[in-house]
Amino acid sequence: MENVTVVEHPLVQHKLTIMRNKDTSTASFRRLLQEIAHLLCYEVTRDLETEMIEIDTPIQKMQSPALKGKKLVFASILRAGNGLLEGMLDLVPSARVSHIGLYRDPETLEAIEYYFKAPSDIADRLVVVVDPMLATANSAVTAVDRIKRRGANNLRFLCLLAAPEGIKRFQEAHPDVPIYTAAIDEKLNEKGYIVPGLGDAGDRMYGTR
Repeated sequence: MENVTVVEHPLVQHKLTIMRNKDTSTASFRRLLQEIAHLLCYEVTRDLETEMIEIDTPIQKMQSPALKGKKLVFASILRAGNGLLEGMLDLVPSARVSHIGLYRDPETLEAIEYYFKAPSDIADRLVVVVDPMLATANSAVTAVDRIKRRGANNLRFLCLLAAPEGIKRFQEAHPDVPIYTAAIDEKLNEKGYIVPGLGDAGDRMYGTR
C-alpha cells in the first residue's frame, strides 16, 4: 500500500506475537507496548533533519549532528494512545505532547470528542499522532481533522495494528499523512474490531472491560 510503512523488525514482530496472546497479563501487555513504541519511534523519526553543531568532547572540539528545528509533537488519542506515547517519550523526552480525547459510539462506531489540548505553535512542528489500533479509522480521521484545524500541516500516524478497511478510510480522508504500523491484519469484524487483532488495546493495557 502506498504511503504505508510496515515495521517488520524481528523484535517488533516477536513482541507483537506475545501481545496478541489472550493469556498475556495486563502488566506484560503494558510493558511490551512501551517496548514496541521504542522500536516504532525509531522508524517514524528515521528521516528527521539534522544539522552540525560544535561540541567539546573530553578530547577536543568537533562538529557533530543534532536534530534541527523545533521539537516534535506526539499527539495521543486517549486512552490507549498513551501506551505508545510513554515509550516514545523515553526516546524523545523533549517532545511536546497533545491529547485528543475520543470515544467510539457503540451503535454508530463514530468518534465523539470530549477533550483536546495541543501546543499553540503546533503549525511549526512535526506531529506524530499515536493510537495502537487503526480499525474503522473513525478516531484517527477525527483526531487528524482536529489537529489540522489547529494549524498542523506536517503529520504522521503511528499505530500497532491496522485493518485494510481502516487504512483505506484514513487515506481517503488524509492522503497526505503517512501511516506507520507493525502489522496489517486481515479485516474488521461486525463490531469494528481488527481480526485476528489483539482485542481492545485500552482494556488490555489497563485491565478493564
